[in-house]
Amino acid sequence: MTLVSQASLNQLYQTESRRVLATLIRLLGDFDLAEEVMHEAFAAALAQWPAEGLPDNPRAWLVSTGRFKAIDQLRRKARFNVSFEDVAEQLEAELEKEEEEEQGIEDDRLRLIFTCCHPSLAPEAQLALTLREVCGLTTEEIASAFLTTTPTLAQRIVRAKAKIRDARIPYEVPSPEQLPERLQSVLQAIYLIFNEGYSASAGDTLIRHDLASEAIRLARLLCGLLPEPEAEGLLALLLLQDSRRAARVSADGDLILLEQQDRTLWDQPQIREGVERVLRALASRRFGPYTLQAAIAAVHAEAASIEATDWREIVALYDALFERNPSPVVELNRAVAVAMRDGAEQGLQLVDAILAHGALSDYHLAHAARADLCRRLGRIEEARAAYSRALELAQQGPEQRFLARRLAELDNG
Repeated sequence: MTLVSQASLNQLYQTESRRVLATLIRLLGDFDLAEEVMHEAFAAALAQWPAEGLPDNPRAWLVSTGRFKAIDQLRRKARFNVSFEDVAEQLEAELEKEEEEEQGIEDDRLRLIFTCCHPSLAPEAQLALTLREVCGLTTEEIASAFLTTTPTLAQRIVRAKAKIRDARIPYEVPSPEQLPERLQSVLQAIYLIFNEGYSASAGDTLIRHDLASEAIRLARLLCGLLPEPEAEGLLALLLLQDSRRAARVSADGDLILLEQQDRTLWDQPQIREGVERVLRALASRRFGPYTLQAAIAAVHAEAASIEATDWREIVALYDALFERNPSPVVELNRAVAVAMRDGAEQGLQLVDAILAHGALSDYHLAHAARADLCRRLGRIEEARAAYSRALELAQQGPEQRFLARRLAELDNG
């Protein structure tokens, strides 16, 4: 018998809860009921497993327990509304049925992503619902990522769930004919999941390994389902960015900038796979912004040092990216690359022009970039003011500590 501790149950919750929830949503057809009974199932595991031992298949046990909890709830509700009895009987009848997987995909989370990203939902609702239901982020964390208030974000999620229920949006992977038109919203959702894992929007941890790994896994599933160049490009981007994971933070959890990272810690098999996939996507000539971002990441990944990086190629790739996907953040990243190619003065002029537009006035990385360029140019007072503004806006512990250290270095000469 395998002994079960509180710590091991907590770890199981971290790794399995979203998979269990996704399956329960498919089985029950109700987001809120599925989440409620999932928590009841984990509570039952906490009560039973320390004495009885770990089941052979913990996830299956949790799903089965959650479904029985749902049937019990529906039967209690049937005392006041007979329609719940019919639902309970249907669920009970399906317990013995072998569940067949459609389209050869054996993963309910991929189904859940397509449901959360249904085109009848507003784009901001799609992303909020995906982060809440697929990834398990709190409403507060998502609101922070979207730069909105928690009540506004909560209402957005409630309305999205109601839309899925009232419009009877199916919980399924779309047909092959529908897949291409649904691809972009799913790619965006997976990318946002990875971004929250690669650089958490708030908190004292820079990297959320569970979210980054989950996004890569989902991107692999998507490539298997729909081998489109841009899906390949997205997976390449995630692999290349994630390859630097071990070098991005110190033993104390502090941020390490790209130029200071120990490149021997970079994951070379991931880099090789990422480069191979991005070259394949580029060769198709049907690529998009994710593939171009992956190409930029590949140039960084293959460089032996920051000095050996081909900044001319990176600027050219940012030019192509901005043409396809014009945004202030892309423009900011291009300005930083120009500074590396042509000097800090040239980059600072571009950053100042971007900040003058106002779109990134509350974006801490824009002020941090300006601060660094001013520091390099010896414009200390401007650097101090920009670092201070970046520190005011930053919400992540490692970034806050990094910016505070930069300020202290300026104060100490």
